[in-house]
Amino acid sequence: MDRRTDEVETIIVETDAGRLAGLRQADILSFKGIAYAAPPLGPLRWRMAEPNAPWSGVRDAARCAAVCPQAVSQIEALTGGMMGEQSEDCLYLNVWTPGCDGAKRPVMVWIHGGAFVIGAGSQSTYSGEHLAGRDVVVVTINYRLGAFGFLNLADATDGNGPGSGAEGLSDQILALDWVKRNIAAFGGDPGNVTIFGESAGGMSVGALLASPVAQGLFHKAIPQSGAAHTGCDRERSARVARALLETLGLDKTGSAGLTDISAGAILKAQISLLAAARSGRDTRKLGGLPFQPTIDGALLPMRPIEAVRAGSAAGIPLLTGTTREEWKLFTGADPRLRLMSAKRLNEHVTRLAHEGAPAILGAYSEGSPFERLNAIMTDKNFTVPMIRLADAQAPRAPVYAYRFDWRSPFLGGIMGACHALELGFVFGTHGQRLARRFFGSGPAADALAAAMMDCWTAFARTGNPATSASGAWPGYDGAGDVMIFGDGAPHVLSAPNADRLRAWDDFPERKIGP
Repeated sequence: MDRRTDEVETIIVETDAGRLAGLRQADILSFKGIAYAAPPLGPLRWRMAEPNAPWSGVRDAARCAAVCPQAVSQIEALTGGMMGEQSEDCLYLNVWTPGCDGAKRPVMVWIHGGAFVIGAGSQSTYSGEHLAGRDVVVVTINYRLGAFGFLNLADATDGNGPGSGAEGLSDQILALDWVKRNIAAFGGDPGNVTIFGESAGGMSVGALLASPVAQGLFHKAIPQSGAAHTGCDRERSARVARALLETLGLDKTGSAGLTDISAGAILKAQISLLAAARSGRDTRKLGGLPFQPTIDGALLPMRPIEAVRAGSAAGIPLLTGTTREEWKLFTGADPRLRLMSAKRLNEHVTRLAHEGAPAILGAYSEGSPFERLNAIMTDKNFTVPMIRLADAQAPRAPVYAYRFDWRSPFLGGIMGACHALELGFVFGTHGQRLARRFFGSGPAADALAAAMMDCWTAFARTGNPATSASGAWPGYDGAGDVMIFGDGAPHVLSAPNADRLRAWDDFPERKIGP
């Protein structure tokens, strides 16, 4: 007998910490707001994630929990992903599954993006019911962000303060440990776990590929628009932490009182610090991503790309890629940039590349200054890191690459195939009422979403993303074959834009990436 799509049934599942009451709607079960760690409050602020205590009775798992404190983002509103309550008590995850049975389905664990300062696994764009409908189990997680998860207070205070700057990464690892211990109760296979994430989530995937503490907790990886060129050295992350202390009016001897400072005050100081870093006038050299996992020597022994090259992720199949015009998310609606002159472009690239600027400007000679800027920044921050990760992993495991060419209809298409645009298609949520303005809708959009969801779940199932819709998908080897999504039917290109990408061959590794 068919079940009405609006019929809801309560489902009880047993985890190692206690029982949860989720919901069945149509053919998918959902369990939301599941605590996977102890609340990082009071003395646990800026400490590595710790397991949560068991509970008695049955906990409600019908709705998502609070998210890490963060500033409201225009991108959040653009994609229709309003997140609700904020709290430091934010270490929760959500599960969608076809059944709490013994089917041992592939498991896909999503790590959200947002420059390590915004976002949540509970954003509506990341709702897992459409992917789960392809007979996989989907998990989305929250983790500590910004100053709450990536503040190297220990080095900034000469060892007097807590916090190595890798606490947010420890959250992700503990969430994966929870999956290993509990996902069988939700119909998943703990021996077949794929981690996937976009932007900072993709960079988190890169960090997990490098972390010895995460080994054995996942078996395949999909970094989207974010690779392995991340990780702050301890000196730089300590500089960021000292800047935050200064913004709070504290010196390194006054850090003991940080556990008593309100989350609101910390967030306000973080917002001020980020504004200064992004202004281009900050003399403290905080970088474009001040908050990111610290190379602490334990969770992250070295820069992720170096670890992957050394074999840290041997045997882990990889599916990775970018959108065609990533940078337009940040520039597309800025009329000043759209009208920039060739002189201004030359000045910008000279600041970026110094003596390497002529080679880069020569390689990106086609189009208006605005289009050239976006192509340069897309490749520096996304395409080149993706290629270097693919090249590093290809000798040790199957690697597949994609590019997303679908163009956003928003504001007449000025944002092109921009950063984050693939998300609604990977999750099948592109047609949501608010989000469709950004992602697009209609039969072509629906077909694209179906093709991408089929490929992503095929990869999670077997380690090979090829489907009947994509056709044969060659591995990423010396030819640099890339599957194109969004420009007609999925099809393969061999080494797209190879000539211009060679301009980055001698560019310093430490300057590649965001």
